[in-house]
Amino acid sequence: MSSNDQTIDAQYRDGQDPPHGHSLAEDRVHIERLMGRRHALKWFAGAGTAALVSGCGGSDSAASDSVAVVTGNIAATTTTTTVTPTPTATVTATTACIADPTETNGPYPADGTNTSSGTTSNALTVSGIVRTDIRSSFLNASTTIATGVQLKLTLTVVDVNATCGALSGYAVYIWCCDRSGNYSLYTVPTESYLRGMQVTDTNGQVTFTLIVPGCYSGRWPHIHFEVFSSLTTATSGRYASLVGQLALPTAICTTVYADTTTYPSSARNFAQITLASDNVFGDNSAAQLTQQTPTMTGSVSEGYVGTATIGLAR
Repeated sequence: MSSNDQTIDAQYRDGQDPPHGHSLAEDRVHIERLMGRRHALKWFAGAGTAALVSGCGGSDSAASDSVAVVTGNIAATTTTTTVTPTPTATVTATTACIADPTETNGPYPADGTNTSSGTTSNALTVSGIVRTDIRSSFLNASTTIATGVQLKLTLTVVDVNATCGALSGYAVYIWCCDRSGNYSLYTVPTESYLRGMQVTDTNGQVTFTLIVPGCYSGRWPHIHFEVFSSLTTATSGRYASLVGQLALPTAICTTVYADTTTYPSSARNFAQITLASDNVFGDNSAAQLTQQTPTMTGSVSEGYVGTATIGLAR
């Protein structure tokens, strides 16, 4: 690992924002993403390998130098299958929207942008990544299912410069930690659950089935996402039109985390963090946080249904 990689790993351990930077030769999309937020990460080019590895251990704010190579059947080319999911949640027509802020993709995106000890993790080139139910692992012959309270989440991608019109044919990649605050392919390197991608339908919508993620120390409970202009371009996070995060609603977290058997450390960690103190959401406006927070209904026993709008400024 280079001295620069070690510096960035140290900053994650200390809960600091890593330095950000892009070459001015980057295309317009990257420049726009860079200028959007101070939380944008400096991207590291991988060695071109499609091997999936465990990264830096822990959470968005904790990392180590150990790397465990994950073996499995990994496609060398990007899937080009068109997927048109059918939303299962009732979504109110979008009449107002704003551009979502660009956020850090964290140290565990598995999107080909982060390198540890010279090896890059990239799940986007694996054909199995395109799926609706992302609770099970799909690599290394593992079918382990991430347990926890079910969440069926519908995301609507819109163009804020075209009266919030729906954007169809866009690829949306989401990932989150499990109920214990660990990330597949990294802190649980042999698993690949809670990662998946879909293509928006004519309503600009995708629906994923996952779990309410746990709360780990130093971060507000959240779900990561990346939006691409098409499934074909979704080969690396460097080509994303938007990298963002969703903040879970306070009331839902309080209710879900009360079950300390299913979510053993979440209640304690959640009591020590606020949106204002979170190093990602802390400097967002009220309007941004409102859009970044899904509307959720349901119960612990029956599961939750959530909806959120993702605004792109094209």
